[in-house]
Amino acid sequence: MLPRLPFLAGLLLLAQAARAAPPQAAAPADTVVGRRSVPRIDHRRLVVQYDSRYSILNRHFTTINGLKLGVEFKNRFRTGAAIYFLSTGVPTRRARPENASPTAMSELRFRYLAGYAEYVLLETPRWEISTNLQLGMGSTYVLYPTPEGDFFKTPHLFMGVVEPSVAAHIRVFRWAGFGAGAGWRQPVLVAPSIQRELNGPVFYVRAKLFLGDLIKVVRGRQRLFTQEGLRSE
Repeated sequence: MLPRLPFLAGLLLLAQAARAAPPQAAAPADTVVGRRSVPRIDHRRLVVQYDSRYSILNRHFTTINGLKLGVEFKNRFRTGAAIYFLSTGVPTRRARPENASPTAMSELRFRYLAGYAEYVLLETPRWEISTNLQLGMGSTYVLYPTPEGDFFKTPHLFMGVVEPSVAAHIRVFRWAGFGAGAGWRQPVLVAPSIQRELNGPVFYVRAKLFLGDLIKVVRGRQRLFTQEGLRSE
């Protein structure tokens, strides 16, 4: 029995030490294991963005212009609406009508409205990676030049659009940085021949201005090119 006394005494000491140890603070609700916590903004923020993208459609490099209007919740989730149109026509392989010029290039065009939802997957005060999904509906048509120098449009056809993408940005300063993104645009609810000509990758690289943070820097009379709040702790 005597050899067991040191063992029992050790167990009693460990139990007393566990009771005396201060309880660990609970992790904040917005903190995710393996991910740096970023302070959340309680109020909603309006998001207005000129959204110019590039795409390869029907083997041609094209520009797609758009304007986004939405709301941001706790600087993690963004949702709203956008309008897009093709600024450069896509040469089409569709048959020309009788009144079209036999030598001129015919162009396929489209425009559509979309709803979007964006969620931040990973983030630090300096950078973030987010995923975005757009669901849209609009129309597409073909623009034909005529021998007289005029243009003829085919009847507009209804077209749906599904576009998933991934985006990232990094802040050089609190109020300025660079962003990039890539995804895939897939027309739906339209003839397969048009789908094949208008589906394709979308991508962009752009400079970003964080207007809200710029106003805070100016109002707080901080250095314009400050790194405050961006360095890792």
